[in-house]
Amino acid sequence: MGKIIQLNEQLSNKIAAGEVVERPASVVKELIENAIDANSTVIQVEVEEAGLAKIRVIDNGDGMEEDDALLAFERHATSKIKDEVDLFRIQTLGFRGEALPSIASVSQMEMITSTGEKPGIRIVIKGGKRIAKEIAPSRKGTEIIVTDLFYNTPARLKYMKSIHTELGNITDVMNKMALAHPEIAMKLIHNGRKLLQTAGNGDTLQVLASIYGINTAKKMIPIASESLDFEISGYIALPEVNRASRNYISTMINGRYIKNYALNRAIISGYHTLLPIGRYPIAFLHIKMDPKLVDVNVHPAKMEVRISKEQSLCDLITKTIQEAFRKESLIPSIAKKEKGKRKSEQIQFQLDHLQKRNENKHRSYLTKKEREVAQSFLKSFTERDDDEKEKPEIDDSNPQLKTNKDPLKEPYELSPVKDTISSEGDMPFIKEGKGETFEEKPGEKETRVEDIENPSKETERIPPLYPIGQMHGTYILAENENGLFIIDQHAAQERIKYEYYREKIGEVQNELQEMLIPMTLQFSNDEYVKLQDHLDELKTFGVFLEPFGTNTFMIRNHPQWFPPGEEETMIRHIIDQVLTMKHVDLKKLREETAIMMSCKGSIKANHRLRNDEILQLLDTLRTTKDPFTCPHGRPIIIHFSTYDLEKMFKRIM
Repeated sequence: MGKIIQLNEQLSNKIAAGEVVERPASVVKELIENAIDANSTVIQVEVEEAGLAKIRVIDNGDGMEEDDALLAFERHATSKIKDEVDLFRIQTLGFRGEALPSIASVSQMEMITSTGEKPGIRIVIKGGKRIAKEIAPSRKGTEIIVTDLFYNTPARLKYMKSIHTELGNITDVMNKMALAHPEIAMKLIHNGRKLLQTAGNGDTLQVLASIYGINTAKKMIPIASESLDFEISGYIALPEVNRASRNYISTMINGRYIKNYALNRAIISGYHTLLPIGRYPIAFLHIKMDPKLVDVNVHPAKMEVRISKEQSLCDLITKTIQEAFRKESLIPSIAKKEKGKRKSEQIQFQLDHLQKRNENKHRSYLTKKEREVAQSFLKSFTERDDDEKEKPEIDDSNPQLKTNKDPLKEPYELSPVKDTISSEGDMPFIKEGKGETFEEKPGEKETRVEDIENPSKETERIPPLYPIGQMHGTYILAENENGLFIIDQHAAQERIKYEYYREKIGEVQNELQEMLIPMTLQFSNDEYVKLQDHLDELKTFGVFLEPFGTNTFMIRNHPQWFPPGEEETMIRHIIDQVLTMKHVDLKKLREETAIMMSCKGSIKANHRLRNDEILQLLDTLRTTKDPFTCPHGRPIIIHFSTYDLEKMFKRIM
């Protein structure tokens, strides 16, 4: 008798469930994708005990007739593809036909569905076997209830994480789905408590506000770009709003949430030196491309994809983000917030954003009466500021600071600055207009949505600064009409030297410097053999290896852009790249060299500077391309506005 047998359907479904249904969040993802493919405009997800006890997904989609409903629980039964040609032009989220039978094989599943034209059907399946079928109400759409998940696979149930971990995974799935499809109203309820709700009006910024909060949404700027093959759009947070993990980077392709290391790395590269080491941005990126250029049929969960022309897409993403930041002023400002003002900002943000959408799309989301009620509610938070004492006026004819005034005796009113508040709580950025600035009063909106959504608005990156002293030999104190600025002198000179070295190193092409004493490097047997095959490649980067004894190479010269004293380190770094990555990223290598050289040669802390040295440092800093952070991502300048200082000293109540 033969040893090979054909597995029965129930066992096959359980094996498929091991690939598709890893945890409750996997069930939620598959059911939401089916609801989206069914043209739903409203999707509600209710879970109990993080989905281990119950998952209920209700939608108002197309629904199914009885024949289709019964067939949907068979393996590889799908309405999404018909032949091999369709497999290479997939435009739906689901297509394998494995989700429903796989989920049903490891749980008790109940489905109620109808097209709205005929009576609906209710089907109950337990462990892959149908145990009930009956007529149901004819409400258009589908309702699926999953209970006792993994009841017949105790090994998998044993390895489920805590309730909070599993709920976090479900919430993450819902967040990504809501971002990918802002035109669909989504709601997540856990044990009767609402965790997420989106309006479904197509506004991605409102979805971001629902997920990350109003303050974070106010700190995000839109990006958009396109090439012959790709069209990208989305929102990126200003560098100050950052997190400790990459989980806050969301990438979508043609409405599908994906995980792709190369795209995440391209987004992070767009921030370049604007982020501290170990910190990552909040970003949402939606990519549109021809379905032929992406293969989604590489993983059962459909999370990993293969992208044709991936490097071109990564370059476009990085360039788009860098160009967006060049139009922003990124000086952090210290501000103290009041609870009432914080609440009023949230209301004003919602009202102003909806009003802008109304003007752009010529349709109303708020009636006139509703807006009047909301405005009156907002006024209750701000009317106490109407009694604020009027500030003395000054002569605006001279835009620069008049040094003959004593700021301690004459608290003149200078051109205030507009700021916004980050999700971390209290680190706004200066956003200056061209030629004039203004300051938000309590009760006024701090960031208008039209400013957030118009990145082409010209801004002055760093205004002229006038030094007034030095603190602890480390921080430079400077002022202008916008208030007080504190500059980290070491970080400032690091940025100046970094941009200088980066430019100079990039100009050197194959210029070699002879070594007074040749250098010898010894390698293991396998490394020596591999390097023999890459000698020509190493020559293109100025590294000439000559065989010199057993497993040893001699080096007589090196490129001039190598930093003094670091020749062996740089050569070993290039060789390591050849051995491990099969190629040398010369651009990245020179970047690291510029950072290393700038750090070693910059002013240290506790170093006193003369006034002329401070002036020269500030003037040179203003000429750099990115004067806001050092090459390691630490901030160079922070800002106290005149208004903030007056609030601290109770000149304004």
